[in-house]
Amino acid sequence: MRKTLTWLGIFSVITLAVPAAAQQKPQAPAVPVVVATVTAQDVPVWLRGIGQVKPQQSVEIRPQVDGLLQQVLVREGEMVTAGQLLATLDDRAIKAALAQAKALRAVVEAKLNVAKRDLQRYQNLSQSQAISAQQKDQQQANVQQLQAELQSVDAQINAQQVQLSFTQIHAPIAGQVGIRNVDAGNYVRPSDTQGLFSLVQLDPISVEMALPQAQLPQLQQLIQQVRQQQAVPVEAFVQDGGEKLASGVLTVVDNKVSAGSGTIRIKADFANPAQALWPAQTVVVALRSKLLAQALTIPVKALQQGPQGAFVWSVDGDKAKVLPVQVLESTETVVVVSGVSAGQQVVVDGQSRLRPGATVLIKTAAEQAQAAKAKKDAKQAAAEHAA
Repeated sequence: MRKTLTWLGIFSVITLAVPAAAQQKPQAPAVPVVVATVTAQDVPVWLRGIGQVKPQQSVEIRPQVDGLLQQVLVREGEMVTAGQLLATLDDRAIKAALAQAKALRAVVEAKLNVAKRDLQRYQNLSQSQAISAQQKDQQQANVQQLQAELQSVDAQINAQQVQLSFTQIHAPIAGQVGIRNVDAGNYVRPSDTQGLFSLVQLDPISVEMALPQAQLPQLQQLIQQVRQQQAVPVEAFVQDGGEKLASGVLTVVDNKVSAGSGTIRIKADFANPAQALWPAQTVVVALRSKLLAQALTIPVKALQQGPQGAFVWSVDGDKAKVLPVQVLESTETVVVVSGVSAGQQVVVDGQSRLRPGATVLIKTAAEQAQAAKAKKDAKQAAAEHAA
């Protein structure tokens, strides 16, 4: 009887313990996450667009007189300085014409000197009435005619000297010589379709781009900065997010919106000593429209979107909670938001497994990557073993 009562007691204890144990839910494992800190920093805001590189000066080298191209004194691709001699034309005919004009001047000048002396004698004789006034006037007219002839010859000499100077072609600007279109020995004219070659300035160089008229208010602010000689930074890239080629400054915003495209042209100047920018090259241009001082920023990967709008997962102790945020600006790497405080921790990896109040285990990005790699390797090994 006592043995039966003992078993009944044990059974009762077990029966009472089972419901109590059933009421205790197993604790969920901590969710591994990678976090970043909300940072206050200066954030530049950029306007981006596609631009084309344009030389500040580009010249087609052409002869200014007809003649035989005697020499080309520069190589294709050579860098030349302003005023450097580039090519020469056959100048023999022009030199001969110049010599002839100078000889004619000597003849006219000699005649003029004789006429002036005769005029002086005629004036003396006229005072004593030895000759008529008509003879004196005639001699005066001869002197004036010879003076006019001398001026005409001087003009011819000047014209021939100008023509002679045109037989030596000098560089009007500093720049790089292009591919030659005409070789020495050819007869060239100013009216030829192609010049001898082009000459292009490479440093400094400009980039032109067009921005939508919706960005006109921002551009108008930048116009005022340019007028006040405040530098507005501009950067040129190979492609969006690609290698930066050069840094420059905004120089001009066009004075009208294009009626056809609804865009506004702008121009920026770049120092180009390494010739990273090349004429007619297409580049991505970033124009800094403003600088947000000490803005609160989070990494792009921290921003989430839900039915109620943008939010982030923050970590308070070891618990996760949702923080609604408002996006103010965004760049390629960070988002400027309100609704957070500097120093707060926000989740940048592992958000998909989080629930409000969930326990989190903070890992570094390297640890998370290593764990993911180990999991992938194990899965691959299991697949190979099964095969």
